[in-house]
Amino acid sequence: MKKILSLIVVAAVLAAAAFGVYRYTLSKSDQPAYRLAKVEKGPITAAVAATGTLSPVVSVLVGSQVSGQIKELLVDFNSPVKKDQVIARIDPESFDLRVRQAMADLEATRATVLTQMAGVGAQRAEVSRSEVNLADVKRDYERKQTLVEKGFVSTADRDKAQAVYNAAQEQLKTTHAQLAVAEAQAKNAAAVVKQREAQLAQARVDLDRTIIRAPVDGVVIKRSVEAGQTVAASLQAPELFQIAQSLRDMQVEASIDEADVGRVKVDQSATFSVDSFPGRTFSGKVMQVRKAALVVQNVVTYIVVISAANPDLQLLPGMTANVRITTDQRDSVLKLPNAALRFRPAGFSEAGAATSGAAPAAAPAPAPGGGGQGQQLRQRLVSALSLDADQQAKLDPVFSDLRQKLGALREMPEAERAKAGERARTEMRARIMEFLNPEQKQKYEEIIAESAGRPGGAGSGRGRVFVLDAGGPPRAVSVRTGLSDGSMTEMISGELKEGDQIIVGAAQAASGASAPSGPRLPF
Repeated sequence: MKKILSLIVVAAVLAAAAFGVYRYTLSKSDQPAYRLAKVEKGPITAAVAATGTLSPVVSVLVGSQVSGQIKELLVDFNSPVKKDQVIARIDPESFDLRVRQAMADLEATRATVLTQMAGVGAQRAEVSRSEVNLADVKRDYERKQTLVEKGFVSTADRDKAQAVYNAAQEQLKTTHAQLAVAEAQAKNAAAVVKQREAQLAQARVDLDRTIIRAPVDGVVIKRSVEAGQTVAASLQAPELFQIAQSLRDMQVEASIDEADVGRVKVDQSATFSVDSFPGRTFSGKVMQVRKAALVVQNVVTYIVVISAANPDLQLLPGMTANVRITTDQRDSVLKLPNAALRFRPAGFSEAGAATSGAAPAAAPAPAPGGGGQGQQLRQRLVSALSLDADQQAKLDPVFSDLRQKLGALREMPEAERAKAGERARTEMRARIMEFLNPEQKQKYEEIIAESAGRPGGAGSGRGRVFVLDAGGPPRAVSVRTGLSDGSMTEMISGELKEGDQIIVGAAQAASGASAPSGPRLPF
């Protein structure tokens, strides 16, 4: 009997233990499973990623200022050249003939000048003769005037002498005028000589321009003509060669989106890679942020110039560079996964968290048929901001307009879609701000920062993460966020410490797949 009683007791204990294990397992299976991550401590770096093109720092396009046929090419692709080295020749025959014609015109004009100068000398001699003749007839007139007074000659002789004297005066005036004309013609001929000299100089310059010389020391990276080809320099100089001054000092011209260009400053460090050398990273720094905007299909970008040393000449002009510009960094900080900042457990209420700091345990998620994701977003905003009936009535048309605009994005090209969506969300935020009170505006700004999940700088935003308490639902913990590298975010302040586990997502028990952490707010 003792043995039988002992067996009954052992069986009862085993049954009770099995039932306890079953109840414990059943209770655990009813609780949701979460994916966890630890708060880490280490360096964090914020960077801007972009693509660009490698190019020489100094690249000179060599053209022709005269038209003609290429007679000789003395360099080719990759040819090293020195400054003033002859690299090509244009047929000079027609320009040589122009020089000879200009020289002949100059000599003819100089001969004309000599002729005009001789004419000036002759006119001066004529003036001297007229002056002598005038003096002679003047003396004759004065003598006859004296004789008339004494009665030795008649008045007719005196009047005749006076007429001759007056004619001599007019003749002198005429010779002076002829002298002035001769001198003017001589000056005109001298001016024509200067014109002919300038034409000769221009002809010689054009003849010299048939010899194409390298403007700088460097390497020919492009040749656009062949021997025998005719170039026409009518409106602009045709491109013959492109010479890179030095391929040991290159630069990357990267296109930075307008949303990121504000974080890029001169002298920031940068790294880049090229497809030709996978696994190798090249370094440089920001040399220039150009203020000229480039607009392509409504996408605004700015060119940022990054230095690129190329001592071994492996980098070639035109290569595509994948650039990463370091905008800020911290050496040793606490950091959280961005997924933890975005995670919200099912039924989480922003309004309840704002007052109690904890999440409700059993608030049901909105039904899928009750308005869809838009209805969920609306309910979350109403709950978080405690909107009254009048504010809710104003909120409905805002969401309606947003749905229409986001629906129209499907018809847009891929390049324009992101910009248009951001503009629609920005407009929606402004419209919502119009009917919020100051306290609601502050909460709304916090929600926007948390929804973004990637604050841009120290002290730039506030966030909320969730931790697991023993035997209870996930508990919300407010943190102040700082720098972000896209996957991790700096924690400036908060009750968490290194090694604490936080929730980054919900996982299904059966498949292990991640469950969605709640709708992503477009606000």
